[in-house]
Amino acid sequence: MQKTFIGPQLRRLRQERGETQGAMARTLGISASYVNLLENNERSVSVQVLLRLMEEYGVDWRDLADDQTGSILADLRACLQDPIFAGSRPDLAQLRAAVVHAPDLAAALLRLHRAYGSAIDRLSALSQGTLDTTGSPEASVHMIFRRNRNHFRELETAAEGFWQGGPPDRDDIYASLKARLRDRLGVAVRLARVEDMPGALRTYDETRREILLSEALDHPNRSFQLVHMCALMEWRGLLDGLIEKAALPDPSAASRLRVELANYFAAAVLMPYDAFLAEARATKYDFDLMATRFGVSFEQACHRATTLQREGAQGVPFFFLRIDKGGNVTKRFNATEFPLAEYGGACPRLDVHTSFRTPGRIVPQFVEMPDGSRFFVVSRTVDRPSWFRHAQDNRLAVAMGCAIEHASQIGYAEGLSVSTARMTPIGINCRICPRTGCDQRAHQAVIDTRPVDVRRRGATRFDG
Repeated sequence: MQKTFIGPQLRRLRQERGETQGAMARTLGISASYVNLLENNERSVSVQVLLRLMEEYGVDWRDLADDQTGSILADLRACLQDPIFAGSRPDLAQLRAAVVHAPDLAAALLRLHRAYGSAIDRLSALSQGTLDTTGSPEASVHMIFRRNRNHFRELETAAEGFWQGGPPDRDDIYASLKARLRDRLGVAVRLARVEDMPGALRTYDETRREILLSEALDHPNRSFQLVHMCALMEWRGLLDGLIEKAALPDPSAASRLRVELANYFAAAVLMPYDAFLAEARATKYDFDLMATRFGVSFEQACHRATTLQREGAQGVPFFFLRIDKGGNVTKRFNATEFPLAEYGGACPRLDVHTSFRTPGRIVPQFVEMPDGSRFFVVSRTVDRPSWFRHAQDNRLAVAMGCAIEHASQIGYAEGLSVSTARMTPIGINCRICPRTGCDQRAHQAVIDTRPVDVRRRGATRFDG
């Protein structure tokens, strides 16, 4: 049985109740010294103690055992790549100790660094006269998904009960969804001409109880949009609870989170957890084949793979990155320790940028971060719905990456030697990347105050 450590959660529970370690020990029928060991993660918790905690304190054992140390550790490692910490970076053992024994301090450092990054961005925008005084809803939503390791147990459970009596044949899903909306909710679904829905793919007229889907949507995305609407209407209470739990101060971020949670639910319905995980393992994560088998898009199959983090039935942890042709990050999800940038774009050395040259083809790549961590990444373009002939080539690119030790489980790495593969040195993004002499640097690192050597021209204008 996997050992479970609940130190920070147990300490927080005790402090919220205003109890001493001795008082909690008496309630649980254990010694005060054992409570102390549990709180300091020097002992794993037993099933008996977890049951007593449930009985005496009315808490769900899954909430207590919800270990977020992996994502916090990854965020700390990313944070400490900032040049401001150069020369004084703690090693991995120190970081692990901080996360285990001082989680509130680690969280405070992350909040401070995010505020620092936001301040730098705002100062930069102010100097250019483009200051945006609002926060980023996308960054807030990313933090919520990161905090949950990109997996929502409640949504998975709800999705498993969506099809009473079992799911219909894949060819009948769209018709079954239309019938469900009509019979259960009194909502009609109608396909609309492109010119009748300019710039929109789906709208819902609440007064007329009618969902309009653009004919520009392909069949998989029509089904996806209908399940999304089922989530918003049938499972509104569940979404409300998750949003309330997230405690987002910005209404815009709360609305954005609602959309992403409904998207998560739709993916879980169309790609059931157990079946999708089994197919992923059987095909060695052949996303094209998986998309075909479940009647979804390539991007949807990739996104679903990042959510396979159920305890005891975990898939390969992936990060997901989507960019447009300008290099802007338009979507990101992360179940790994790979430090996705919170500000700015992705590293230009990632081949996700060059995949636009080979549309529809998988581009494999081995990369190495400044701290020495290595990842296997595959990139491919994905096409978006087009309304008119002048809107052709409406294309994005996605990257899926995992730690290099998982590469043997990925079919795209077959024929590639992990031990001898050429590693592409990358960074989080140019703003904080400590690498010098990089010929792809877009601008000087914020903290790098070295004067330019006027006698020398380096690989870029920032490397004199």
